[in-house]
Amino acid sequence: MSTLTKPDFYSVIQERHSVRQYDPTVKISREEMKEILADATLAPSSSNLQPWRFLVIDEQELKEKLYPIANNQEQVLQASAVIAVLGDTKWYEKGEKIYNLSQEAGYMTEEVKQRFIHTAENIYANMNDSVKESIIDVDAGLISMQLMLIARARGYDTVPMGGYNKAKFMEEFKIPSHYRSVMLIAIGKAASEARPTVRLPLEDVVSWNKI
Repeated sequence: MSTLTKPDFYSVIQERHSVRQYDPTVKISREEMKEILADATLAPSSSNLQPWRFLVIDEQELKEKLYPIANNQEQVLQASAVIAVLGDTKWYEKGEKIYNLSQEAGYMTEEVKQRFIHTAENIYANMNDSVKESIIDVDAGLISMQLMLIARARGYDTVPMGGYNKAKFMEEFKIPSHYRSVMLIAIGKAASEARPTVRLPLEDVVSWNKI
């Protein structure tokens, strides 16, 4: 496990960069990967229904299988692991389990629990596909950013990837059809510094009260 020194939050967000060159000798244990993912799942989600699912690819043979699917991006081969962020389009089916656990923990009453279960089973379940996909993408984005910040706080580096053949990935890795492939995240230890980037000035991206 990497040494946790509880770095300053602002250092974490300022030092996080998308890294594309990794030290292939650095391995992240599954125990630590579980800790990273567990912390990431503290991210918010719509009605706390947590639609995210993860496939952690840490075997070299499988990374080599993923390599051409991910347009031959070197980080796929070099990183300690590639985390496939997926969304379960039937995520609302976990509602009863989630809300039962919330009630048992004393976080909601029976009345509130039943109301939330009703919402999950009747409102979310009957949404059209485009709305479901939008919810999944937003929630998956929230947890992905949290995961990358947690990785940086532990001394690791990441890069999110959208440039891959999602249909081929689903097929080759036998992903159930009710899952949605959102992104891939390479995670490991940088072998070289990330390329510096700039951000637009606030006046280009922020408006007050009207656009």
